[in-house]
Amino acid sequence: LHVDRQVIGCSDHDGEQAYNLDGEELWFADFIKKEGVEPQPPFVDHMTYRDGTYQQAEANQQACKTSLDVLRTAMKDFKIED
Repeated sequence: LHVDRQVIGCSDHDGEQAYNLDGEELWFADFIKKEGVEPQPPFVDHMTYRDGTYQQAEANQQACKTSLDVLRTAMKDFKIED
């Protein structure tokens, strides 16, 4: 039994996308270098993500930032109850 996770997050100035398996990072998007990174140690059977994974991460960041803008607009006049 394994636990895998995909993390996608963004802010105005930063973003993150990563894939993890059993608490180990298998792949993450380096948006500064504009490439996907597979930080697996050399002594394991290396898992490789298919071509286009980094481009999908960039598209996910655009969708995340658009959603962030929409939520900010929707919540702008929302009053917090005390």
